[in-house]
Amino acid sequence: MLHLIIGGSGSGKSEYAEKLMMREPEGKRIYLATMKPWDEECRQKIERHRIMRRGKGFATMECYGRLDSLAIPQGSSVLLECLGNLTANLFYSQEAEGEDMAQILTNDILDLQKRTKTLMIVTNDIFSDGLFYGVETEAYRAVLGQVNKNLAKEADQVTEVVYGIPVLIQKEKT
Repeated sequence: MLHLIIGGSGSGKSEYAEKLMMREPEGKRIYLATMKPWDEECRQKIERHRIMRRGKGFATMECYGRLDSLAIPQGSSVLLECLGNLTANLFYSQEAEGEDMAQILTNDILDLQKRTKTLMIVTNDIFSDGLFYGVETEAYRAVLGQVNKNLAKEADQVTEVVYGIPVLIQKEKT
C-alpha cells in the first residue's frame, strides 16, 4: 500500500502518519528520516520528531539521498519523513545534477514501495502561498510538485492534513 500524506508546515501531518503507522505490526515499523541536521533549527526539529515517536516501536533509518541502495527488510512498513527534505537533499547535492530529479525520486520511491508492505510518505504543501521565491527555489518547488503529482497518481490513498484534521482526497477512477 502506498499512502501519500500532504499538508502545510505545522499541519499535524507527521503526527497523523505516525498514528496510522501504529496499526502496523511492531518490529516491522521503519521510520525513514530524511532531514539533514544542517543547523540548530534542523537539529531541534529532528529532536522533536524523535520525542514524538519515542516508545512507538520504530526502527529509525536515516537517508539523505538516493533510496535505491537502502536495505529495507521485505514486508516492512515504512514511514518516509519527509519528501520535501529528501527532494531538497537531492536538489542541492551534486548526486543527480543534470538529471530529471523528479523522475529519479519517483522511481526510487516506487521501487521502495515494491519492497514494503506499507509505504507512507509525508510531504509538504508549499504551493498555496502564491509567492515567488526566486529561480532556484522555484526550480526546487517544481521538482517537489512533480514528485507529489507522480506519487498521488500511483498512491492507493492520498490524505491532506489541515489543522490536524485528515481529509481524504478521492482519486478519480480511470
